[in-house]
Amino acid sequence: MQDHEQAGDRPGDRPRYRAIWISDVHLGTPGAQAERLTAFLKTHDCDTLYLVGDIIDGWRLKGTFYWPQEHTNVVRRILTKSKRGTRVFYVTGNHDDFLRKFVDYELRMGNIRVVNDLVHETADGRRLLVLHGDLFDVVTRYHRWVAMVGDVAYTTLLRANRYVNWVRARLGYPYWSLSAFAKHKVKTAVNFISEFEKAVAHECRRRGFDGVVCGHIHHAEIKDLEGVTYYNSGDWVESCTALVEHPDGRMEIVNWADEQHARKVTPLRGAAA
Repeated sequence: MQDHEQAGDRPGDRPRYRAIWISDVHLGTPGAQAERLTAFLKTHDCDTLYLVGDIIDGWRLKGTFYWPQEHTNVVRRILTKSKRGTRVFYVTGNHDDFLRKFVDYELRMGNIRVVNDLVHETADGRRLLVLHGDLFDVVTRYHRWVAMVGDVAYTTLLRANRYVNWVRARLGYPYWSLSAFAKHKVKTAVNFISEFEKAVAHECRRRGFDGVVCGHIHHAEIKDLEGVTYYNSGDWVESCTALVEHPDGRMEIVNWADEQHARKVTPLRGAAA
């Protein structure tokens, strides 16, 4: 811990939650907003941390190895939380599906456990299914080559997004996601998100859960779908969002990019555990 801790860095100053869910960080790619995530993890504590898939982007690392210090800092921060008593569940996703082969061996590293899915019980007694969600994406599941072509196009859009936000930051404007804007304006993308949500909620209903927490589509959301509460934790590429559970069981989406702008907080470069 550095000596020049800012307000909110000390444990007594940080908000504490029963659980935090983050997903779709895509470490190993230039699009991962690792510094923002390190700052978030440094200033938010929880009893249980759920990493809901695509934390490490194995697809991209197979082709080109990209791993700056900022990405190591995220891993170190997670390990630090684990060492200090936070239970950590790494839920496998499609971009880190190389981990799925280890699930049957009940892989554990201290307080960190690797799973394909699991059940979370909220403080008010609701049972939530937690999974990444890629198994409900027909393109990802049955047409991987199409998904990978789409991933290349998405990466190109993210590169443009960095330049747009570089200009916005110089002008004093908050972070804005060009890719998310395009996603929610294109009719086919909107329809895809809607069908994905319905499919996940249907499976949750079939298995008798009160709700479901997932990631995969990079769109944070809390909504009721015919009696099933659908939660999506969003991502740390486009929007920098997390899902949190308060001590009383209340669930909320935290938009860290917006909060940082509102508080005029700048992530510390090279901040480590």
